[in-house]
Amino acid sequence: MMQSAKNRICLWYDHDAEEAARFYASTFPDSSVGALCRAPADYPSGKRGDLLTVEFTLMGIPCLGLNGGPGVKHSWAFSFQIATETQAETDRYWHAIIDNGGQASECGWCQDKWGLSWQITPLALTQAIADPDLAAARRAFEAMMQMSKIDIATIEAARRG
Repeated sequence: MMQSAKNRICLWYDHDAEEAARFYASTFPDSSVGALCRAPADYPSGKRGDLLTVEFTLMGIPCLGLNGGPGVKHSWAFSFQIATETQAETDRYWHAIIDNGGQASECGWCQDKWGLSWQITPLALTQAIADPDLAAARRAFEAMMQMSKIDIATIEAARRG
């Protein structure tokens, strides 16, 4: 059983919080699945004994998956941003999410099959768009705006001009 965190992120799922937590734990380092809690009584979207919550850690961040039922959707307004160091790491996380029923979006964003948003962001991109040379930063930013999954070599080439 995991220690209860003073503050953690609670994520709403439609009866598949455990599946999501296990996927995250198998995909990202410093991630694990902890305590499972079953409903002690019937509730609006479930029955007594159904899995109600799952505690998990996602890259060191304590989370709680709540099987709240249908009708509540995740939004782009909340996302996990994963900083990557290499193209291989970027590709690995991107494809883990996309190939498991997720959807690609623009500028390094994607959604997993549960509708949770992710930003797979190479450190090279973060450094490029913060370059004190505003022309270099603009070129890197404009290159990023044309991408779905971030390509580090293209970002670095744009930064150099």
